[in-house]
Amino acid sequence: MAIKKILVSQATPKAISAYEELSKKYGVQFEFVPFYKIEPVSSIEMRSQHCNPLDYDAIVFSSRSTIDAFFSLCEELRVKIPEDMKYFCTNEKVAMYLQKHIVYRKRKIFFGDGTPSSVLGLITAKHKGDNFLIVTADSLNSSITKAFDTTEYKHSSAMFAKSVPAAIGNVAIDDFDLIVMYNKADVASLFKNFPEYKQGKTAILTYGSESLKKAVTDAGLEISLSAPSTEHPSVISAIEHFIKSNR
Repeated sequence: MAIKKILVSQATPKAISAYEELSKKYGVQFEFVPFYKIEPVSSIEMRSQHCNPLDYDAIVFSSRSTIDAFFSLCEELRVKIPEDMKYFCTNEKVAMYLQKHIVYRKRKIFFGDGTPSSVLGLITAKHKGDNFLIVTADSLNSSITKAFDTTEYKHSSAMFAKSVPAAIGNVAIDDFDLIVMYNKADVASLFKNFPEYKQGKTAILTYGSESLKKAVTDAGLEISLSAPSTEHPSVISAIEHFIKSNR
């Protein structure tokens, strides 16, 4: 089966050149459509978790969407975060995003290299006695939470955001030869928008965790290729391999 049309379940990336190169090289057409969006949980859902940010010395963020959700809910619940609050972020990009909500240069902000272990490495003797609040989306059992669970640091997780299916019903879903999925929320959105969806000859490439692969197979769909892997560390290399294998 020759691959001509590819649906990517994310917004058009800023670094689009790699996709453009594949388009020119193999004559394929990409369409970028976010399958879901991240929204803050409701104030009622927040209260049900019995989480008061003021009980903590430090907040841990792993994404920009959780930062927005955290400050949005704090404003809605009239919780004023003190200026001496510490912020631990998974990477510099997430840390810099804090500028949208706070005066960056006046705060205690630390960031890792993108891995949970790098965040733990930021916790020096000066912070070991702190109480950490891990802000998560969709699940309290995040990779950051799991990393903290292996330590003796005092911490709790609270879900401030959740995935909500985007309205993609106007997408001609059966016209695509390949669908690239990144998150288990993509699967939920697919069937929310197309309850009677049948995979047929459409191939599915997953780029993400084991939970994504499980969600795809549990939905009765067949995975043609999974990444990242040793052979295909990036989604671009995985897509190119699949195109070449089906010429």
